[in-house]
Amino acid sequence: MISVLLAACISLVITLLLTPLFIKYVSRRALGQQVRDDGPQTHLVKQGTPTMGGVVIITATVLGYFGAHLSLVNQHGRAPSASGLLVLYLMVGLGFIGFLDDYIKIAKQRSLGLNKTGKLVGQLFVSVSFAVMSLGFDGKGISPASVKLSFVRDIAVLTLGSVGFVIFAVLLISGFSNATNLTDGLDGLAAGASAMVFGAYIVISFWQFNHQCLRTAAVGCYDVRDPIDLTILAAAMLGACFGFLWWNANPARIYMGDTGSLSLGGAMAGLAIVTKTELLLFVLGGLFVAITLSVAMQIVFFKLTKRRIFRMAPLHHHFELAGWTEMTVVVRFWIVTGLAVVLGLGIFYADWLSHVSFT
Repeated sequence: MISVLLAACISLVITLLLTPLFIKYVSRRALGQQVRDDGPQTHLVKQGTPTMGGVVIITATVLGYFGAHLSLVNQHGRAPSASGLLVLYLMVGLGFIGFLDDYIKIAKQRSLGLNKTGKLVGQLFVSVSFAVMSLGFDGKGISPASVKLSFVRDIAVLTLGSVGFVIFAVLLISGFSNATNLTDGLDGLAAGASAMVFGAYIVISFWQFNHQCLRTAAVGCYDVRDPIDLTILAAAMLGACFGFLWWNANPARIYMGDTGSLSLGGAMAGLAIVTKTELLLFVLGGLFVAITLSVAMQIVFFKLTKRRIFRMAPLHHHFELAGWTEMTVVVRFWIVTGLAVVLGLGIFYADWLSHVSFT
């Protein structure tokens, strides 16, 4: 448990101290945010605000994770696990694609970065390689991922098969990485919401560690590979998000950019896959799902009727144009995320109780 706290503290301190240095570095090189011309007019003042802050989030997460493993408080001598390294690979890989996207936006001085094909190919490569590798590494008799679809644990009757799993994993990873990218439109919104979801995965993975089938064959145990290492990783991600939020909260001094949003969304999906809570992520990350649906609904409805459901999509911009202040939208969306996380954890715990009640 000390390693978990240390991972969170290391990543928190790194983002708190490194972010202002990164802001100065980016500012000197005029690497500023490009704002959509068709967005809320109040956002025009954000033009030129330093971006690519996701570099700090990823750096802090990596150092927090490995720092906890290398520290003297790692009393049991646990080495980084296959599950933890795979999720970290997914986070860094998608973050690199986001970095290229951000850099092109800045270099070309436009609000669009990588073309759709380049971005898609990059995301596909990282997602497919993660999915394929997560079905291996079965040295403990169990691989990090499972070919069965999962909610709060594997659903025995819903077997996807290897190919089906890879396709599902790619869709889940791409969906949540892009959903986080869409959510990252207001100061602190994506960072705060992501922190809550990572907090939920600290609870889930630590609970799985205490009731792991590899440790005890009790009824209701969880057939997961490396839950305590995933707790450490989720804690590092939580600390990185909170530390970054200090500088990203309204009025933001820096934005995470696609570097941060793609990496955080991918990390959420990766944690869901290796903790075998894939469908539960749709509850925990309900805000990300709602914002993505708002964009899809807007596009489909406009193509069919030439009319709009929302004043503007994504959803948070609709409320801004309805007269809500940016901070009001952010805080209320944080509340929605908090409620979604509580609901998701409640479902997770209720499932465990339903198994224990039969013993």
